Amino acid sequence: MSVRRVVPDIRSKAMEESRDFYELLGFEEFMNQGWVMTMASPDNPTAQITFMSHDRTAPVVPDMSVEVDDVDAAYAVLRESGAEIVRPLRDEEWGVRRFFVRDPNGRVVNVLSHR
Repeated sequence: MSVRRVVPDIRSKAMEESRDFYELLGFEEFMNQGWVMTMASPDNPTAQITFMSHDRTAPVVPDMSVEVDDVDAAYAVLRESGAEIVRPLRDEEWGVRRFFVRDPNGRVVNVLSHR
């Protein structure tokens, strides 16, 4: 299993203001579904930051997202380890397969692969 990218997820009630601020640092809006928006560097598209007002299909807003090449393998490894699965593995309508797990620091990690 390999990591493709890591993205900080920030809970936000100021989506437009966040977009405007991070545009000043060179980010561009990459994706916006109203409740979740991702900004990316046009020169390095894996340099991203995500803002969420809430998570539409999960009980909590994650603290970070880790995209892996095989989310099913990651899920199996973390379940086997005894890690706390916050949200089980499932396919989302926007084209990702994901689950949430709590790290040893109490942070919720959204682990995903694109379908």
